Order: sequence, then structure tokens, then C-alpha cells
Amino acid sequence: MMHTVKLTVNGKEYERQVEPRLLLSDFIRHELGLTGTHVGCEHGVCGACTILFDGQAVRSCLLLAVQAHGHELGTVEGLADSAGHLHPLQMAFWEAHGLQCGFCTPGILMTLIPFMAENPAPNEMEIREALSGNLCRCTGYQHIVDAVRLATATESLTR
Repeated sequence: MMHTVKLTVNGKEYERQVEPRLLLSDFIRHELGLTGTHVGCEHGVCGACTILFDGQAVRSCLLLAVQAHGHELGTVEGLADSAGHLHPLQMAFWEAHGLQCGFCTPGILMTLIPFMAENPAPNEMEIREALSGNLCRCTGYQHIVDAVRLATATESLTR
């Protein structure tokens, strides 16, 4: 039996018929074609699938698409503005070398957006705690921390 899902993703409304067991991460990737949401562990441990769900960072691999009915989602594709200019946090990641292979980066960015909105001047320990639910096998996290510090020092992240 199929279910209707109506939701908003990155400001655009969508309506699809889905199976009740379809994971939200698979819905985002396969139904909407937004492949920036990565699937890593499929157990909510690695953070690669993190999106914004009504403004809060959540693991999309732990939710079903039907649970998103009527909600507003944000993915990494929605961070750049309509002219294609990167979000200040994305620019800081680029400038501070906060990514290597990039697999974890979308989830980390989506974790940090609400964190930084609530804490616009975090110290290093607060940044590391915010990142503690995201696994990165390449960077060792120092450049990611540096990117967050750069972003908070140079830009307003309120957009």
C-alpha cells in the first residue's frame, strides 16, 4: 500500500507516493535526486545522512519518508544561494581545508548549521562536542574545527 508524502525540501514543495518502509535518506536521494545526503552506516552512527528537519539536525537514515509528511527539510544542496554562492560555512570549509574526500562533509555541514545558529561564538570544545556525532576518516577534525572558527570569526551565519 502506497502513502502520499507532501513536504518541502530546500524551499521547494514535493508530493510523492511512497512505500511505508522507505527510509527518508533513500527518499531524498532516489525520489528527489538530492544525492548530497550520503548514506554511510544506515544505523544513525556516522552522521553522513544528517539533514535539517524543521530546522533541527536529524539522521535521515533513522526516519521513514512518511514521517516527513508536512515537514520542512533542508539538505546540503540548499545551503548555496540561488546565484550559486556558497554558504559562509561552506566557504570556510574550503578556505580552512576542512574536507578531504568529502563523504562526511554534507552531514557535518548540516549538523553545524543549527549548532552555529544557537551558538554563534563557540569555543573549540563546544565545536568538538557538536561534531562528536559525525565520523570523518580523513581529516582528523582539526581542519573542520578551524573552519568553524573561521566561519564564526568572519561571517554572519544567519541566512
